[in-house]
Amino acid sequence: MEPMQIVLVVLALVGVWAVAELALTLRRTRDVVASLDKTVEQVNSTIEEARPVVAKLDGVVDELQPAVAQVEPLLKQATVAVEALSADLIEVNGVLRDVSAVSGAASSASNAVTELADAASGKVQRLLNRGHKAAAPKAVKPAPVHDDEPVAQSAVQPAEAPAPEAEPQAEPRTYFTYNPGEETINE
Repeated sequence: MEPMQIVLVVLALVGVWAVAELALTLRRTRDVVASLDKTVEQVNSTIEEARPVVAKLDGVVDELQPAVAQVEPLLKQATVAVEALSADLIEVNGVLRDVSAVSGAASSASNAVTELADAASGKVQRLLNRGHKAAAPKAVKPAPVHDDEPVAQSAVQPAEAPAPEAEPQAEPRTYFTYNPGEETINE
């Protein structure tokens, strides 16, 4: 065999090997293309399923456009309302401070009137007790004393009376009730 024939035989073998490789590559390419077709079909079916959802979302967005346009004025109105409410609360706070001051003054005035009335009734009661005891010539006893009133010395009592010793039985206090046109003594 000549070298030219050997080269031709080698080239023929390389050609057969190349055709076999080409056939194998084409087979693999067909498998890949079949797989891609299946994937594309799945993507298409997913897109077909998503189209109604997208259409509904478009409709919802179209319906929301007027509502979104109204949100900004509503937010402005809400801001104005909150500011007005804040101002009103500040005014209410001031009014409550004034009411607190007035009620404190009224309480002080009420306490002063109560103290005056208690002092006057205590003095009247002592005066009546002295007059009542002066009518009956018995041993001189001190008039009942309120805890918050100072004791006044009477003309009947000596300036410094000795402290009475422990009495076996304490005398009950006498209370006077005054009604218009009627006087009663409760013991």
